[in-house]
Amino acid sequence: MDRFAEIEGKRAHDPLYSPRRAARATATGFPVGEHGEVFAGPLIVGAGPAGLAVAACLTTRSVPYVLLERHGCIASLWRHRTYRRLRLHLPKRYCELPLLPFPATYPEYPTREQFLDYLEEYLRHFGIRPFFHQEVVSAEFDGELWCVRTKEVVTAAIDDGGHGQQEAVLATATREYRSKWLVVATGENAEPVLPEIDGIDGFKGQVMHSCDYRSGEPYQGSKVLVVGCGNSGMEVSLDLSNHNVHTSMVVRNTVHVLPREIMGLSTFRLSLWLLMYLSVQTVDRLLLLLTRVVLGDTARLGIPRPSIGPMELKKTCGKTPVLDVGTIAKIKSGDIKVLPGLQSFHEHGVEFTDGKTEDFDVVILATGYKSNVPYWLKENEFFSEKDGFPRKPNEWKGKNGLYAAGFSRRGLLGVSIDATKIADDIKQYWNDIGYEKHKTK
Repeated sequence: MDRFAEIEGKRAHDPLYSPRRAARATATGFPVGEHGEVFAGPLIVGAGPAGLAVAACLTTRSVPYVLLERHGCIASLWRHRTYRRLRLHLPKRYCELPLLPFPATYPEYPTREQFLDYLEEYLRHFGIRPFFHQEVVSAEFDGELWCVRTKEVVTAAIDDGGHGQQEAVLATATREYRSKWLVVATGENAEPVLPEIDGIDGFKGQVMHSCDYRSGEPYQGSKVLVVGCGNSGMEVSLDLSNHNVHTSMVVRNTVHVLPREIMGLSTFRLSLWLLMYLSVQTVDRLLLLLTRVVLGDTARLGIPRPSIGPMELKKTCGKTPVLDVGTIAKIKSGDIKVLPGLQSFHEHGVEFTDGKTEDFDVVILATGYKSNVPYWLKENEFFSEKDGFPRKPNEWKGKNGLYAAGFSRRGLLGVSIDATKIADDIKQYWNDIGYEKHKTK
């Protein structure tokens, strides 16, 4: 009998033990793992939408769990690394987490604040309470169980002499958690990508990643260059322009820009409906035809399209098309200038790949995010060491009780699908070797 089965056997014969109560107890802060003892349920790393969805699905299946989060709040990316004008890019029905719809009063595209309120209600509704400030520093399978080590940093706000408050580190502590299952839910966007560009250290202006951008208001009257033309780059450029900032945007590669809606219908919803009846290539041709009618030829604006259609590119490479919410109109009017790839920085400006130079006060790097899984997970068969994603597209289950939630490149819809599958799979194992088996003896 292994360690897990031995613990399960003891608890199964405890008349005061209830697996559903255990799930609730753990979610509300039942202390576990302080000394490396084996925990009955799975360990979930990350309290973003994916981690919350898995926790909720496990709770409804009466499976206890431990939810670890390195920050002091849920959905830290949404709360601390997003710009104020952000809205969900897809209709709310495709962004709901399992078992709890958005309020009927919410608009079709909820705001950042509304989505955060929804997540807080999700937390309350399912009685989820993560263990905060638990940064996972390593996780490895020892042949029988997953061993997860965390570092807890205790901080407090201190007065820095009249200039405001700063966080001071009071203490650090390490913990060890062991379980038969490990759910990786740290997401696709755990860390910002900061490219190495010649001369960047000598630039006298301000350089920042888009994760630190909130609003264009502080930059009024400045010349700002946005590097990147994904959804973040396009929306940051739009927000800057709306605040009367002299805005330029670097477009280095080809990209598909689609209108968020076509003839009053969500482009995403229209695509899903067409894919039910037509091939992906035919759907792409229709989408690009309709897009040309709505937006015009983006190549003439300095934004060339890839040779592969948007849906096929998403399917084969996981690259999401940009959904336009007004940036193209600003480019057409001249309020946003499109520039080629950035070659290097100079003291007061940058040089582009066409050899031209221009001065800027601020450069915002909308260069995306990356997974942080390779930094702490000691496993390279299921997860790729290169990009921190599962090696096979849409894969959610590895070996030895390892799972991936929210790595399918299908947004919040993919998160819900992953969470449901993972909870069902763990519940099946739970029935086979856990409490239910002992109860039937």
